[in-house]
Amino acid sequence: MTAKTFELSPGYHISRVIRGGWQLAGGHGAIDRTQAVTDLIAAFDVGIRTYDCADIYTGVEELIGEARERLRNERGAEAAGAMKVHTKLVPDLEKLASINRDYIRGIVDKSLRKLKTEQLDLVQFHWWDYSLSGYLDALGWLDEMRREGKVRNVGTTNFDTPHIAEILTAGIPLVSQQLQYSVLDQRPTHGLAQLAAKNDVKFLCYGSVAGGFLSDKWLGQPEPDMPLENRSLVKYKLIIDDFGGWELFQSLLGTLKAIGNRYGVDIATIASTWVLEQPQVAAVIVGARNKAHALANAKIMDIVLSDEDRRQISGIIAQGPGLEGDVYTLERDRTGRHGSIMHYNLNAGKV
Repeated sequence: MTAKTFELSPGYHISRVIRGGWQLAGGHGAIDRTQAVTDLIAAFDVGIRTYDCADIYTGVEELIGEARERLRNERGAEAAGAMKVHTKLVPDLEKLASINRDYIRGIVDKSLRKLKTEQLDLVQFHWWDYSLSGYLDALGWLDEMRREGKVRNVGTTNFDTPHIAEILTAGIPLVSQQLQYSVLDQRPTHGLAQLAAKNDVKFLCYGSVAGGFLSDKWLGQPEPDMPLENRSLVKYKLIIDDFGGWELFQSLLGTLKAIGNRYGVDIATIASTWVLEQPQVAAVIVGARNKAHALANAKIMDIVLSDEDRRQISGIIAQGPGLEGDVYTLERDRTGRHGSIMHYNLNAGKV
């Protein structure tokens, strides 16, 4: 491992900052496709050469596929090969009871086509409802495709500790788990980090800037009223509430700002750097709306926090109750505050 790359599996290296794709799915405003491809390549040019997307992110696999094709045409096969793409496979909730091999293989084949590649670098598998036991079968079928060469690596998204243990016991060779991890949310430390360390499973972390709340924009601002402008902000405002409330959140922002000033960077950069330094973390996944955001995000890979920086951040975290439970447990309660805002059937109708 160097400061800017990480060997996720033997011979497979990723950048420690991953360009997120969720913001390109249209939920944050209209997408200029040509500009989006240009911005994806701008991230590549500043060293962010790994990209995250999903079968359920409308149009995003196609955009990344276009960026890869443009790199290949303009700079050759070597440049295109340096672009690593991680996608997710998220079967619809309504399909879980009847999941079969053809369904799983069909989603993988669609991702291959959209991403303009013959092998998916990493497929990260998500399962909505543990009471339906087909997730082991589905992961087995994914592992079949790994052995065939259609998939290079298999990972999970948002599984809790007991279920990761079950998957590993079943012989599925997981290399990673994508999960939420931030200065506001340390649920991965409630058991999963220890299991992951024993089994060499690494974390790819989203939510490190809490949908934009962990930024200079919110420092000194009054607590916002619901509803907020998008579902991402609603989601992370609930996280702030459980972290310890708006007053403690403002104290955290002030601390992150003071640390950032010492390095000449913003709050979001320090928040993501903190996550990157946690045990088992291979990379943080960050969104970027434009080239300037990509340049700012690349700085995450340049900073090493001091012991005093870490002590100050830990001191703020210790003042709140923190989020309860295992990874994604709050979000799995479909009647609860966190789970009730989720969308569960986003593959329906996709071609």
